[in-house]
Amino acid sequence: MSNELNDCVRRTLNRYFRDLDGELPTGIYDMVLKNVERSMLEVVMHHADGNQTVAAEMLGINRNTLRRKLTEYELL
Repeated sequence: MSNELNDCVRRTLNRYFRDLDGELPTGIYDMVLKNVERSMLEVVMHHADGNQTVAAEMLGINRNTLRRKLTEYELL
């Protein structure tokens, strides 16, 4: 499964560079992390039926960290 995720990120980034058509991008690291993290939080929260404790366990992070990230991404 992680290979599928890796392949998806690789394809998307290659498409991103292709679509830039020679323009020099900036801030790629933050852009990718924020987009991936937000999507991950949305999906995990859905699968945890909105239960932050369960979601934090699934993610392997502290519940307070999860709550901070949900607030940051306006997902509460």
